[in-house]
Amino acid sequence: MPENLLPTPSANPETLLPADPSVDAALTANAPVASVVVAHPSSSLAWALLADEAWERGATLESYAYARVGYHRGLDSLRKAGWRGAGAVPWSHEPNRGVLRSLFALRRAAIAIEEPGEPERLTEFLNGADPAVLPALGA
Repeated sequence: MPENLLPTPSANPETLLPADPSVDAALTANAPVASVVVAHPSSSLAWALLADEAWERGATLESYAYARVGYHRGLDSLRKAGWRGAGAVPWSHEPNRGVLRSLFALRRAAIAIEEPGEPERLTEFLNGADPAVLPALGA
């Protein structure tokens, strides 16, 4: 039997989300993050930034809730981009950072509220997506 010389696709190819220029433009123009979320509710980056704002003012449960929404919006985006529940989501690809930041913010808040099992699950998710995420975000 002849050797197959065609490349075999990875079982879990990396996922690269598309850019969202309208969200980027709003954030670059220093629009209030809450208004960016209202205008772009599917943006996991906007939700992650809102979670960060809540975290910075000590509103842990608010941060958790915003991050949870960003996480779910991110999962929707990943699936739409072909993600099948596993595989690389590279931090180096700028449009992926919104979902990865949402996951990080959710992990941070889950640790703070001592949610059983969730920090470990999110750590595993982040490391599976890209081991560079946690060091990049200072964890």
